[in-house]
Amino acid sequence: MNTQHSTRRPLRAAQAVRGGQAGRRHVARTAVIRRQLDQIAPGVAVVCTIPVTTAGVHGTHVMLLNDLAQPVGDADAHRAAGRLLRHMVPSGWDRARDYYVRDGRMVDATPSAPAALGTDTAPVTL
Repeated sequence: MNTQHSTRRPLRAAQAVRGGQAGRRHVARTAVIRRQLDQIAPGVAVVCTIPVTTAGVHGTHVMLLNDLAQPVGDADAHRAAGRLLRHMVPSGWDRARDYYVRDGRMVDATPSAPAALGTDTAPVTL
């Protein structure tokens, strides 16, 4: 049977242009977040977000840390930084995450145990 289908591959130049555009957008967004976090609490290096549930109400606890992992800012600064990150990075707030201000990386910070301990196969007892 002769079926028509396209075997044409996307042009590499077009992919390179789109990759360059995405890189420039990431650099610009990272610079905006860095500048605004510096206005909120000078010296912030890492923003740690942890989802919490208190009396059935879901929320996010935000910690601002400097390069030495010491807390920075007051409660208002923590709330402002949390709102800023939720606005600039709208997805993925159901897990603990760390945002590194210097390079704009958002890293999953969910605690986990090594597989050798066997805790992933242990029965749950409450």
